Amino acid sequence: MDRADGLAHYRKRFVGAETDLVYFDGNSLGRPPVAAIERMDRFLREDWGGRLIRGWDEAWMQLPFEIGDRIGRAVIEAKAGQTVIGDSTTVLLYKLARAAVDAQLARDPGRREIVVDSDNFPTDRYVLDGIARERGLRLRWIEVDTSSGVTPEHLAEAVGPDTALVVLSHVAYRSAYLADAQELTRIAHDAGALVLWDLCHSAGSVPVRADHWGFDLAVGCTYKYLNGGPGSPAFAYVRDDLQDVLAQPIQGWMGTADVFAMGPEYRPARGIRRFISGTPPIVGMLAMEETLAMIEEAGIGAIRAKSVALTSYAMTVADEWLAPLGVQLASPVDSEERGGHVTLEHPAMREVTARLWQQDVIPDYRDPGGLRLGLSPLSTSFEEVHRGLAATRDQLRAVLTERAGLA
Repeated sequence: MDRADGLAHYRKRFVGAETDLVYFDGNSLGRPPVAAIERMDRFLREDWGGRLIRGWDEAWMQLPFEIGDRIGRAVIEAKAGQTVIGDSTTVLLYKLARAAVDAQLARDPGRREIVVDSDNFPTDRYVLDGIARERGLRLRWIEVDTSSGVTPEHLAEAVGPDTALVVLSHVAYRSAYLADAQELTRIAHDAGALVLWDLCHSAGSVPVRADHWGFDLAVGCTYKYLNGGPGSPAFAYVRDDLQDVLAQPIQGWMGTADVFAMGPEYRPARGIRRFISGTPPIVGMLAMEETLAMIEEAGIGAIRAKSVALTSYAMTVADEWLAPLGVQLASPVDSEERGGHVTLEHPAMREVTARLWQQDVIPDYRDPGGLRLGLSPLSTSFEEVHRGLAATRDQLRAVLTERAGLA
């Protein structure tokens, strides 16, 4: 399978890919590209070290918009001027969600509900809970199975004339359920609601068509499949016709119409700039440019095909080796409903994960009993998946044997 893989040559472009370490956590923190280290070293020595403050007069001020447009073009299919690099995912979620509900309340004071599912990522739920308390709104919960996600039927039952905003994840962080983003967006719009999409587990792994699917707003992180590095800044998408309608709530100097006017009052910029607050995190943006170049070169369609092949292979091997040991699949079987990772459940997986880390096999763990295999298409090989699942089988057998002996 590795010999037949048209993207296999990208693996050698990542730090550590030549070692025996098995990395199953690309959906939490991607491997660094070799060229990103070279880029950052050059920046520190020449651009920052050489130009110092003069760097702002040249390229730095435009970097959030230039890289944002690159993400729009290569990753989420959005035309220029709608995507920007900004703060953390949490802060951008707050900005866009708060701006959306404020606009909806101004238009129709009766729209006092935010719809979100019970298994959405914790940050999404916590941010929305805080906004609901700030603005006197209600959260309308969609209860979902943790091994799947929000379906059109779920959403149709939840939205109505009281709905201001719907917040959903394109790929569920626990199960990897791939939502029908176009249909769910249509359902929300038919109810008069705005939609904010969390793209953290899809950006760079699953095709997104933000413009074509009619997205209003979206946020995505850059340290997973975009390999931006620990805590690299997130991106925000705001559809162009909403940009001068929404008032973002964290008013900072970088979002003003004239950044260096230093005037007595806040005057928001037109367009996507108004969604920036403070000084752009320039160093944090650099590493992701190398992966964006690879995505542009390979094409998101080919990357998705490799992702499906990797997750399907992992499921096949797990069914043969791990299912007889009591492991259950907690991700969709149908690849049309599955993102870029696979979750395997067993009550012993927390202990198994700890043991695997000690032997340089790195999955991650999510309650209840879920071992997640995050298979980043550009840096993961099929042989790596095989070795990692063999180690998982061996460690699970060892734990079960020890527990049986204690009993």
